[in-house]
Amino acid sequence: MTPADFQTLLPEIVLAGYAMAALLAAVYTSKDKLAPTLVWATAGLFVALALYIGGTGEGERTVFGGLFTDDPFARFAKVTTLLSAAAVLVMSQDYMTRRDLLRFEYPVLVTLAVVGMMVMISSADLVTLYMGLELQSLSLYVVASMRRDSARSSEAGLKYFVLGALSSGLLLYGASLVYGYAGTTQFAGILSTVRDGVPLGLLFGLVFMLAGLAFKVSAAPFHMWTPDVYEGSPTPVTAFFATAPKVAAMALIARLVQDAFGGIPGQWGQVLAGLAVASMFLGAVAAIGQRDIKRLMAYSSIAHMGYALIGLAVGTAYGVQATLIYMAIYVTMNVGTFAFILSMERDGRPVSDIAGLNQFAVKEPLKALAMLVLLFSLAGVPPMVGFFGKFYVLKAAVDAGWVWLAVAGAVASVIGAFYYLRLVYFMYFGAEQEPVDSRMAPVQWGMLVAVAAIMLLGIVNLFGIEPIAATAAEALVR
Repeated sequence: MTPADFQTLLPEIVLAGYAMAALLAAVYTSKDKLAPTLVWATAGLFVALALYIGGTGEGERTVFGGLFTDDPFARFAKVTTLLSAAAVLVMSQDYMTRRDLLRFEYPVLVTLAVVGMMVMISSADLVTLYMGLELQSLSLYVVASMRRDSARSSEAGLKYFVLGALSSGLLLYGASLVYGYAGTTQFAGILSTVRDGVPLGLLFGLVFMLAGLAFKVSAAPFHMWTPDVYEGSPTPVTAFFATAPKVAAMALIARLVQDAFGGIPGQWGQVLAGLAVASMFLGAVAAIGQRDIKRLMAYSSIAHMGYALIGLAVGTAYGVQATLIYMAIYVTMNVGTFAFILSMERDGRPVSDIAGLNQFAVKEPLKALAMLVLLFSLAGVPPMVGFFGKFYVLKAAVDAGWVWLAVAGAVASVIGAFYYLRLVYFMYFGAEQEPVDSRMAPVQWGMLVAVAAIMLLGIVNLFGIEPIAATAAEALVR
């Protein structure tokens, strides 16, 4: 390992070393009593590494003989992943402690999952891609079934594991086809093969790989695990599933199609456009009948991944920029929304039935107002920041000549607005009944209010992420 290799991989090495040290320290000392300290230490390390990556990274370099790459695109995605993981960790600590769910393994598994995500984002080879993906997936399978005394949590973990194994099989089969036809696993080598004319077997390999990765972002028709796993997992785990892993998987799809198959955007663009349309409409329509807010957020996540895929489908630098901006806005909205969902309880027990929101605004007007802002933003109602996220991806589609895709996105957005606005209706005009209690730790309260403020104040210049996302996209799309 050269000094350049070591420096480029330093954040991943630090996180992996920290995870193993934390595991040993907890096992040989006070075990679960150490868990709250580990949660805060882990979140602090995530933020510190995000600042390090965002502040010191420059240029573009590929290390370890072409296995791992560091560029502005990777840095943008890593910072977003690290900050969202840190936010979810700190706001989940109070919830899990009060319900005796906080185990010392939780922050350690989240750390290992984040290491996997960072490797995925920087992968420049099919082998690196698979190593990062499996490290993330194996950690998440365990976290999903964290509540060992709950049949639903165990069922969620088992469903996620079985279907995840299927998606990994699809991905590996596709990777083996690509390797067979290209003669290399490196993205740069695959790209040079593609430019010489595309063998049909290589296209089959690409489609299988995209199908495997579509599972990771909950894109329809590979979404079937999402509602059950979101509902069955402990709510803080659901919040984690809805944020950081989505950014990493979306960045990996962008990396794969641009770095390895950038010469044939017309081929994979059709596949991504099909996934986008299916996800947007399934997410918009299926959520209408949901009565559980965690299942509703699962279908919301499916729909939002559809919008993000529009930017990748068009294959332009502006499209990738739009997707990066969309994902940053999406995870921010989800952090605030889940801060509210974590607080929903009755008689000390968590509640996720949306009927419990009836007349909530009468009891908690400020929290209801913050939630209203978040729901409007999720629905894409102007002038909230969520509207600009959708505007960017739809504009990217129109600029690239994919007008039908932009129209489909706009129609799905209108349909999906129904179920977000229905929650607002319940909070302000619902049937007369005792609403749920909303017991918030200071961190959750701060997250909810801060994110609601971001949704309103971000309309000025999106806090400056637009030029950063543009630089990141230009580094990927050559």
